[in-house]
Amino acid sequence: MEYPESRLRDYSTDASIGRGALDVPFAALTILLLTIGVIMVLSASYVRAYYTENGNATYYFTRQLIFAVSGVIIMFFASKFPISLYRRFCYPLLLGTIVLLMLVLIIGVGTGSGVRRWIQLPGGQTIQPSEFAKLAVILVFADMICRFRNNMGTFKYGIVPFAVILGVLGVLLVLEPHMSATIIIFGIGAVMMFVGGTRLFWFVAGIGVLGGAFLIITKVFPYMSTRIQTWQDPFSNLQGDGYQIVQSLYAIGSGGMFGLGLGQSRQKNLYLPEEHNDFIFAVVCEELGFVGAVIILILFALLITRGYWIAMHCRDRYSFLVATGISTLLAMQVILNVAVVTNTIPCTGISLPFFSYGGTALWIELAEMGILLSISRDIPTTPAERKKKKPSKV
Repeated sequence: MEYPESRLRDYSTDASIGRGALDVPFAALTILLLTIGVIMVLSASYVRAYYTENGNATYYFTRQLIFAVSGVIIMFFASKFPISLYRRFCYPLLLGTIVLLMLVLIIGVGTGSGVRRWIQLPGGQTIQPSEFAKLAVILVFADMICRFRNNMGTFKYGIVPFAVILGVLGVLLVLEPHMSATIIIFGIGAVMMFVGGTRLFWFVAGIGVLGGAFLIITKVFPYMSTRIQTWQDPFSNLQGDGYQIVQSLYAIGSGGMFGLGLGQSRQKNLYLPEEHNDFIFAVVCEELGFVGAVIILILFALLITRGYWIAMHCRDRYSFLVATGISTLLAMQVILNVAVVTNTIPCTGISLPFFSYGGTALWIELAEMGILLSISRDIPTTPAERKKKKPSKV
């Protein structure tokens, strides 16, 4: 990626430059999607909550609402800090994330079957360190690309340090195991390296290496090969591994063009597992129909596009890379979640941003939106705007 000479200055470390207002369209789209998401959590979860939480039908909704309100506070709080602060603490964040991922393997809790992805805190609240890893990779890779910008085409600087970080995180995540987070982190890392100037040859070689590693992983973790077989023909095992995706397809199909109506989903009545979490988009399709689902995807597309718009108008390289990374991460999670729910790719645990139930993921997502809003406050004003701000001559 080439940058005009006038943009080579690293403003991300210059705190003396005044800051403007945050990007209102981006903030509004985020809050709109979050509001729809919280409503859908209520609609999708109240049946399961009633039967699993001692008759408290609003259990998941209440918690998600608390997560959402506190997350919006986190978002606007994060938007107040200059990008230079995030750059200063990106390596401690990465180190802390690695420590937490190690602790998951020792004291982590999970859903059974040897899967451990969370650390339980006093009071019963849990955190998912893999969510911190996504943000840490974006912030650290952006800094490394800026430092190695004249040598990103070399193996020593453009590949080795990035591969080491991805390798350490990948091993820790595979041991949980958490394949969806591994895929996303490797994907976002590759995108940032490509944008930063790593030669295309190394990506071709990397795809070959990762392909071989994937084959080995499917042998070591049999559940991976089982998921691939289920993806190919989910109806061959309706009462086993294919049950969840078949119920998801039933929900999507029964929604038709305009849906059954908000709150009228049938598959959420304890038929569809994870209906308020990873598979909430299936309930969206069933209740709001094809039209409602498309509108929500359009809102996501507008948010992602606005994120890239902010990236393209940044005044320094580091801000550009961070904004690109966060926008790409958001796009990847939306695309992969919809692909899983529709059985376009094998089933894996990928949440839908702002919709899927969960505290850690929602807080980190909104913190990422806050960082993007912080970057938007540093976008230079146009000449016309600068002229308006000049004091008028009397």
